[in-house]
Amino acid sequence: MKIPRRRFLHLAAGAAALPAVSRIAWAQTYPARAVHIIAGGPAGGTLDIVARVMGQWLSERLGQAFVIDNRPGGAGNNVATETVVRARPDGYTLLLVALSNALNTTLFESLNYNFLRDIAPVASLVRVPLVMEVNLSVPAKTVPEFIAYAKANSGKVNMASAGNGTSPQMAGELFKLMTGAELVHVPYRGSPSALTDMLGGQIQVMFDLMPTSIELIRAGKLRALAVTTATRSEALPDIPTVGEFVSGYEASTWQGLGAPKNTPIEIVDKLNSEINAGLADPKVKARFADMGAVPFIGSPSGFGKFMAEETEKWAKVIKFANIKGE
Repeated sequence: MKIPRRRFLHLAAGAAALPAVSRIAWAQTYPARAVHIIAGGPAGGTLDIVARVMGQWLSERLGQAFVIDNRPGGAGNNVATETVVRARPDGYTLLLVALSNALNTTLFESLNYNFLRDIAPVASLVRVPLVMEVNLSVPAKTVPEFIAYAKANSGKVNMASAGNGTSPQMAGELFKLMTGAELVHVPYRGSPSALTDMLGGQIQVMFDLMPTSIELIRAGKLRALAVTTATRSEALPDIPTVGEFVSGYEASTWQGLGAPKNTPIEIVDKLNSEINAGLADPKVKARFADMGAVPFIGSPSGFGKFMAEETEKWAKVIKFANIKGE
C-alpha cells in the first residue's frame, strides 16, 4: 500500500521526535534507583562533607538515595574521575568535581582521560577560601608589610603547604608570581603537620584552607593577614582580601558535580535545578557556613566555563613554579 506523501511526512516527523520525547520522559522519572556520587577524598574530609550535605538534600527532594562512594587516590581525584569517565552516561554515576581536577590536567602528562572533554558539568556547589596566615614572630601586620618583609629577607622566609600540587601551594605560588616575593616552599603531608611547625616557628607563612586554621586564628595563635577570595569572608569579616593589596589576586578551592559526557541534558538540567534550590536553602547554607564554604550557584554552562578558566589559570602557575605531579 502506498502511503500519501503528507501522511508519510507526518509519520517521519513523529519518528524523528521519539528520541527527544523518550529522553524527556526518562528525565521526568529520573532517578528511578540509587545514584552514586564518586568523591576523590576520604570519608570525613572536606570533599566528603560537601558531597554528603548535597547528597542528603537530593535524596530528600528526588526520593532516591544519593550514595557517596569515596575513591581517594591518584593525586586527589584521578581515580574517582576515571571511574566516572568510564561509567554509563545515564545520570546514575556522578563525580564530585574539585579544584584538583583543574590542577591535575597540567600536573600529569599521561592521564587516561581529558577532564574538560570527558566530564560534563552539572552544577557548581561551593567555594572555600584560603587564609594567608603568619607565625606571631613575623613582624608584618598587613599584606604590604609582609611583601616588604619577604623581599628584605629573600630566600629566608619559609612557606608551608599541605603537599606538592595542593591548593595551599598553588595560592602561595600565585602570590609569589604576582608580588615577586621569594618564599621557600616546604611541603608537608597535610595541613595538620604544617600547622604544628607554623606554631613552632619553623614556618613563617602559610596559605591554608580556612576550615583547618580558623580556630587557631580566633584563639590568637596565628595571625591572619588576608583571605584569598575576591570578597571578604563572613567567617572572618574584619580580615581583608589579598586582592585589596595585590590587584587581581584570587584563589579558592571549589567543588561541583559532573557526569560522564553525553549524559542527557534533561537529566543534567534537572539535577542543576534541584542543586541550586539546595544551595539557596537556609539550612544547607548554614551547614556549609560552618566549614567556611560559600554556596556557588550557577548553570551547567557557567560551571563548564569556570572549570575551563580555572584549568587555564592554574596551568600558568604550575608552569611558573615548575611543579610536578606526584
